[in-house]
Amino acid sequence: MEHPENDTAYKGLTVNKGIEQPSMINPYLKNRPRVRRRELTANDYVEGILKGDVMILSRAVTLVESLRPEHQALAQEVLEKCLPYSGNSIRIGISGVPGAGKSTSIDVFGLHVLEKGGKLAVLAIDPSSERSKGSILGDKTRMEKLSVHPNSFIRPSPSAGSLGGVARKTRETIILCEAAGYDKIFVETVGVGQSETAVHSMVDFFLLIQLAGTGDELQGIKRGIMEMADGIVINKADGNNIEKAKLAASHFRNALHLFPAPESGWTPQVLTYSGFYGLGIEEIWKMIYDYIAFVKKNGYFEYRRNEQAKYWMYETINEHLRDSFYHNEKIAELIPLKEKAVLTGGLTSFVAAKQLLDAYFEDMK
Repeated sequence: MEHPENDTAYKGLTVNKGIEQPSMINPYLKNRPRVRRRELTANDYVEGILKGDVMILSRAVTLVESLRPEHQALAQEVLEKCLPYSGNSIRIGISGVPGAGKSTSIDVFGLHVLEKGGKLAVLAIDPSSERSKGSILGDKTRMEKLSVHPNSFIRPSPSAGSLGGVARKTRETIILCEAAGYDKIFVETVGVGQSETAVHSMVDFFLLIQLAGTGDELQGIKRGIMEMADGIVINKADGNNIEKAKLAASHFRNALHLFPAPESGWTPQVLTYSGFYGLGIEEIWKMIYDYIAFVKKNGYFEYRRNEQAKYWMYETINEHLRDSFYHNEKIAELIPLKEKAVLTGGLTSFVAAKQLLDAYFEDMK
């Protein structure tokens, strides 16, 4: 379209033609040959994992997290073949209030243990948005040194709306990492909440990170989580905060005395440290190793592993039943009708639920 300024009525004005803009599409992109990744068999995955191939391990974890039926079938085959090579690690769950320094602490804890040998896998659960279902997956940016260490494997995974941010997939990922030779496994949770129960059911040692000088130190931690903790550490015990950290530690020790004794027979310890300055890290690892030696000696270590396996069997059953229910064609047709009846007051929630379940079981006959 011509500019009106170029009309003869405006002889004194001229508008020069602008510079032609190049296409936003890369012209060389079309000519580039498309490289397709080779599809791996279950044996290819297992062979690569046992060799410690990080790329194949990453692809196997992606396979485990996939919701596609063909991927799930292949993932289960890989898991079954990796299972005999798993179980030879120390699994440590790490939780704490948001901002307590979990990722920074993992960076320091991990480097300390890697200096003594072995391999470390960090499975970090990132919260997913309830609106967009997206996740930043930014834990690697907070683990600067560990993320470039050759003997570490950091895998951030989205919570994807699962209970408390910890999916059943995390436990399956632990099996793959152990088969790949990782003898230390860290599972970092979203934060204090329901996810702690799920993490506790897949780790050997549950470490709770807390801060001092934030008001009532005991207010941010609920009794249930305190009872799950095998060890509590107060972070940022440096500078002017040292005395506050010591005071917070004494508060926690007093609170722990009020709780029933843990099944393991272990008395949870409360320590102070500074993740930023790397102070007190040696003492924390000593506490973890002392605990592992203690529970292995009294048989609780093996008992807890067996109980966890049983727990996840039932969790898997519950998940499959839920998926089967909601993917049933008859139920998919009935749900909107029952939902409308509940909203208009024609049915109570409980009656509608019972009718849906009756219809499902009738369809299964």
